[in-house]
Amino acid sequence: MASDKRYPGSREEDSWFSDEQLDEVAPAECESFQGPMPTRMISNGEYMPHPQTHQQKHVEHRIKELAEMASKKLGISRRAFLGQSGGMAASFLAVNEVFGKKFFKVDPVEMFEPAAFAENGTPNDLFVFDDQTHIVRSSINSPQGLRALAQGPGSVSTAGGYFPGAVVGGVTRVYGNPNNGTGGNPLGFDEGGDPWRCWNPAQLSPDYPPNSGPPTTDLGEFHLGQYINRMYLQSQTSVSIISNANSALFTPPGETVPRPATRISESLQGEILTGWQTSQCRDFINNLAGSTRALAHAQIYPGVGNLHDPDFGDYVQWQVENMQPDSWKGYTIALAASTAPNSAFTRWRLDDETVAYPIYAAIVRNKHMLKDHPGFFNICIHKGLSAVDTGPGGANNIPQFGNPDDMVKAASDWPELNFIIYHSGIRPSFWVLQSLADIDSSKVVQPSNAAPMQPTRLTDSDGHTVPNIRWSTQFAMIAGGRYRAGAEPTSRSPSSTRRLKNVYAELGTTMASMIVTFPTVWSHLIGQLLYYVGDDHIVFGSDSLWYGGPQWQIDALWRFQIPDDIARRWGYPQIDEKAKRNILGLNSARLYGLNADKNAVCGNKNEGYRQGDLYSYGLHIKSGSYIDGVLRGKGYPEPIVPGRSASLLRNDNFSNLRKQYAEMGGLRDNTRFGFMRTRT
Repeated sequence: MASDKRYPGSREEDSWFSDEQLDEVAPAECESFQGPMPTRMISNGEYMPHPQTHQQKHVEHRIKELAEMASKKLGISRRAFLGQSGGMAASFLAVNEVFGKKFFKVDPVEMFEPAAFAENGTPNDLFVFDDQTHIVRSSINSPQGLRALAQGPGSVSTAGGYFPGAVVGGVTRVYGNPNNGTGGNPLGFDEGGDPWRCWNPAQLSPDYPPNSGPPTTDLGEFHLGQYINRMYLQSQTSVSIISNANSALFTPPGETVPRPATRISESLQGEILTGWQTSQCRDFINNLAGSTRALAHAQIYPGVGNLHDPDFGDYVQWQVENMQPDSWKGYTIALAASTAPNSAFTRWRLDDETVAYPIYAAIVRNKHMLKDHPGFFNICIHKGLSAVDTGPGGANNIPQFGNPDDMVKAASDWPELNFIIYHSGIRPSFWVLQSLADIDSSKVVQPSNAAPMQPTRLTDSDGHTVPNIRWSTQFAMIAGGRYRAGAEPTSRSPSSTRRLKNVYAELGTTMASMIVTFPTVWSHLIGQLLYYVGDDHIVFGSDSLWYGGPQWQIDALWRFQIPDDIARRWGYPQIDEKAKRNILGLNSARLYGLNADKNAVCGNKNEGYRQGDLYSYGLHIKSGSYIDGVLRGKGYPEPIVPGRSASLLRNDNFSNLRKQYAEMGGLRDNTRFGFMRTRT
């Protein structure tokens, strides 16, 4: 008999549940407890939510206890308490208690005094330099899988192409996160007992915001307008680098099968943002702000073929002349290297003398650029987030996919260049259950039929042993001058006998994918980077806008602390306030020659990184505007004139209007919508 719940227009009618499954769920908004952070899995009706785990029940119970006690003392309702800063403090306290470790700096007094909550929170004078951010050109308005990944299960994830229960290799997977149990990642739950947890519950939910948004430059979720809104108006970001990725394949006109590009113009067609568009976004933001708020990456297309491209000629020189880049971004995993004109692009490695070194030489020849762009010699390299056949003995456990074996030679041969390694080389892609097992297999919750995972260790040249977080631990030892050849059995890296002072670790995505879901792994990773690389050689990147705005990551890093027992056992330094200020901004300010005086915070016309007219960005990027045309165009000015200087087109005809930007006041609404599991 059909369920009487499926009345016309109801969510039950639109759900994919069977009648039997409908009897096991209930509307999530009917849940009597709505806390600042989710304590159970919520479904939008496309999949069965997992029952609340033991740890989630424990966290919820403890939040309730704390909220009941605190609200009575304050003389307010529990709902009102949970909507204020005290409710978030209670949630931090509950997580620390349930895990038995002080992952987040929080004091019980914060439940009662907003001033105390603010005191432990991110300070107003913090200089934040976001070393890795992304904009999608307005001509592209498709859903983005990375947003879906961070948002957790729901309609936005389905729209982004991620569906829990998808058929993989002929097997229907019941676990949500699409990286869970695939590509060399073991099957199981995250550290809190969840198969797919939202990374940023303060800004993302299963059904909002939409994955793509309106197809306009000012309102699209990943486009320029929302970038300005999220980065500079809703967060404490002082300066950000707009990045790009040259990892696109090319589909020839009239064909359906993509192939590697054979010339740069082919590759540029498929990129989410080209290098030239990156520079135009930078100039637009800085002209609007009246100060340096944005910097721009140029793209590394290595190989002699790309120094003699059929369209651009010497593409390094073309970018220098047409874009005035602040630094360089490269992907060894991308099919971007050309060994000869018109040859198919291939992957590459940093220490290849015939492919990579000619590009380094071309950059160094333009050392005059350092006068106005002090970060011009910064080489930002994507490494990691690559789990497919990259484990020990795997065919892809090589530098082309992110293995750090090419670091020692490249950094030693080019001491004038700074190699900033994005993602700190973390091997698993977005699901670090194996890393948790490599630290402590007793913490891993696996299905009963899963193979056991044993901890692994790596010993440095001084005899110090730490858990081996694949690729990242080895990278840290290499950068710190303490890697002994053969310590990682499947590695071919030479020994690193001295600290590589021109190598830096960047945190984009790596921290975001761990700090909520695998806090123990994050404790070890940041501990190892502090121990080997040093707090003066680690830089913050958020990889926004993929995961919403960056403020949640800034707040999380500022409050995070390595649990004392982990720090003592493994000899990790504590991440103190000095280290956090260095990581969140001061190190990158030094690398890019910026004045990061703590008194030069954002906000007013007379301050160093002022807002200017950023508040009125929407007036200047409507359809038909110059920057809208740039972001809807081919990605480079035409006709292409190789070998000649070209003036940058600037949009400096801005209005002096200024709108006040302020967030809405009132209580946070913690209500969640969808379905929750009520029976097992």
